[in-house]
Amino acid sequence: MFSKGRYIAHEARDTQDVNRAQRLRAEVFGRGAEPDADQFDTDFRHMLVEDRDSGALVCCYRFLPLSAGDQIGKSYSAQFYGLETLADFKGPLVEMGRFCIAPGLRDPDILRVAWGAMTRYVDQHGIEMLFGCSSFSGTDAWRYSDTFALLGQRHLAPRHWRPAVKSPEVVPFARMLGRARPDTREAMKRMPPLLKTYLTMGGWVSDHAVVDAEMNTLHVFTGVEIAAIPPARQRLLRAVAQ
Repeated sequence: MFSKGRYIAHEARDTQDVNRAQRLRAEVFGRGAEPDADQFDTDFRHMLVEDRDSGALVCCYRFLPLSAGDQIGKSYSAQFYGLETLADFKGPLVEMGRFCIAPGLRDPDILRVAWGAMTRYVDQHGIEMLFGCSSFSGTDAWRYSDTFALLGQRHLAPRHWRPAVKSPEVVPFARMLGRARPDTREAMKRMPPLLKTYLTMGGWVSDHAVVDAEMNTLHVFTGVEIAAIPPARQRLLRAVAQ
């Protein structure tokens, strides 16, 4: 359990907590009245962030600890990306997914507490990489052309970790937009908040986006090597996690 200010983060204690997270996910992802649930929920652990006073669920995400890269095939991301390169990663990893904040809430402390809880977990368990799928709302890739051009030119994964194409429908933005001149302001405006956070930590992305018609999203594989997080950012994260 981790608390800061008016918010408290804790892992799901029972199936009722998991169901609460699934209902919030359904609300955020536009899934209707049915909870957002899949076969991965039983293997993942679930983090909930609540308002201390009201008990309302304001944020949630799920995470899957892996002992090393040779376990990468168990991940949610492995459905969509060829992750054979990461099978050689020797240290412990954590996949994060289904990260969402309750609609209408803009308090930056929610995100700080959510990341503070994960920072504490990373430090306690010696995690060396965080990874997952960063999602863009909708499947119209041209809506995000400035963002994709920026990602392709500045934030691609190192070649030795770069995921291969696996899904049948992808947007190869690095190849398509390699010479485009992105409007940086527009690119940042349309970039998902979670992806922004990853990039401020030195994160990198795949060279293509996957079209996920079921979730009505585009997503890019995203990785953050803990040792590569800029020192100032590490100090900030750990200050929040204290």
